[in-house]
Amino acid sequence: MTRLCICEICNCGRHRCRHRPTALYGQGGKTCVLTEYSEKYPVYDGYSPPKSTKPTQLFQGHKGRMDGTTTFKSDFLPYEITRRPGRQQVEYKPKPGEIDLNTTYTLEFNPYEMQPVAPPRPKETVRAASGKMDTVPTYKEDFQKWQVPKRELTKPDSVYHPPSAKFGNSTTFQDDFAPRGLVPRESFKPSSVAKLSDAPFDGVTSNQLSYVPHPLEARYVRTPEQYKPSSQPLQDTTTHREDYRSLPCQLSKSCKPEPTKMTSDAPFQSSTEFRERFQQWPVSKPQFHKSPEYVIPTAHMDLSTTSQSDYIKHNIQPFVSAKPFPRPARSSAPFHSKTTMQDDFKPWVTCRQELVRKPEEIKRAQGKMEDLTTFKAHFIQHQLQPSVSFKPSNAPMRTDAPLEEGTVYRTEFTPKKISVCPASFDCPPGYVFEENDERGHKLFRRLSSK
Repeated sequence: MTRLCICEICNCGRHRCRHRPTALYGQGGKTCVLTEYSEKYPVYDGYSPPKSTKPTQLFQGHKGRMDGTTTFKSDFLPYEITRRPGRQQVEYKPKPGEIDLNTTYTLEFNPYEMQPVAPPRPKETVRAASGKMDTVPTYKEDFQKWQVPKRELTKPDSVYHPPSAKFGNSTTFQDDFAPRGLVPRESFKPSSVAKLSDAPFDGVTSNQLSYVPHPLEARYVRTPEQYKPSSQPLQDTTTHREDYRSLPCQLSKSCKPEPTKMTSDAPFQSSTEFRERFQQWPVSKPQFHKSPEYVIPTAHMDLSTTSQSDYIKHNIQPFVSAKPFPRPARSSAPFHSKTTMQDDFKPWVTCRQELVRKPEEIKRAQGKMEDLTTFKAHFIQHQLQPSVSFKPSNAPMRTDAPLEEGTVYRTEFTPKKISVCPASFDCPPGYVFEENDERGHKLFRRLSSK
């Protein structure tokens, strides 16, 4: 009696048992070594895996003491820095004489007598209370002041010392700014003046020098041929007239009915359903409303309104405007057209700045220009050669030899018998299921063949 597993019965290599144990089977501390890899690939002795050429990632730091010098420290040479000399402040000298404090406003302004403006708002009547007011608010009663010490300032004490002289403090702009003269800007714009050549223009071209006129032949004019009519008569016969043979037949009859007129000799009955059932009602004509004629009234018309009859006039003082009346500010004195701008400002004598030009680096040629270029001096004319086409011809590649039908597949192919794997069935033929072992393998017992 032999017992085999599905893994051993299978001959296609695709049927395996479940090697993972379930809750019904105990593992027993044993591992399943029955796999497809261990069956097909045996263990080789004396073989070691190849060594990796990848470098190790161990960082080997420098164990010596690090020098604190850098390239900047070694190569840097300090320069002697001196402070820029400050600009000496010019001593203030007051102008001699007295200052005229008169202005155009004080000279030309005419004062007007103004009266105090009466306020249109009535005076407020203050009603004082007889009782004493309690001036202690709820904030002072409920708020308790904390005893918090005052925080000391971290700002250093800077004692300000005023200068002894008048306008003695100079600004940083006055100390550091060094006045410079006007520097004309350099213009990079090219000059718009065309460069003219002193040599006369030679109108000779390569076409005039190399062109060779050839005599033209007389143009051939073809004489038109004269029309000659044919002497043979025109045959107006066609293939239809020659080959068609008509057969005797009758004309096709129309299936459309003839349009016969439906008439009757009986008199027409004038009575209809509408005439029999409709009863005519007596209708009277509508009466039109006639508008009465307008009569002009003869009595006098009362033009008084409710506002005129019921309105009571009150004597009220008219409202006085508090705004002063705009009076034209005119003066009899002549108008002075001079201003402080015209008196104090003196126009400067300025002139237009000349263009800054660079001296010409290339000197212009003074002699006559030679009409000889590098193309004319070094050009060598060669005879043209037609290019060879490497394109293959469009002729089809044909041969008269017969095609060999024999292939490697036809000569070397050996057909194999298609067999069904017995492990693909639920119960392999020739075996009887017996049990499942602890590792989850299905064991089948082979039937004895008699």
